[in-house]
Amino acid sequence: MTDQYFFDTYALFEIIGGNESYRKYIGKTVILTKLNIFELFHNALRDLGEVKATNLIKIYYPSVVEYGAWEIKEAAKLRLKYKKKDLSMTDCIGYIMAKKLNIKFLTGDKEFENFLNVEFVK
Repeated sequence: MTDQYFFDTYALFEIIGGNESYRKYIGKTVILTKLNIFELFHNALRDLGEVKATNLIKIYYPSVVEYGAWEIKEAAKLRLKYKKKDLSMTDCIGYIMAKKLNIKFLTGDKEFENFLNVEFVK
């Protein structure tokens, strides 16, 4: 198993929440985009408060990778291809980034359960 994964926001919250199924991913190298950081902060702010949300940004922001026009185009194509699944923009970009970086997309989002290059964990 690789030590590097693209963690979608779902996976981050499962780790933060102590889901035992995600225990083996603690200590792995986390890759994210700024969109995941936004979702992380937004949800943590709502559920955990501003202090905890701010601390999570400090922890996870160094894991951010940048993406460009190619990734945006490919993510938009993916979202259109699977429009009935209603994939989020953030997850589509994350999935494309994982493929580009040749790492697994770690998620528990049911929409990605049978996708290639996905490590699906509930």
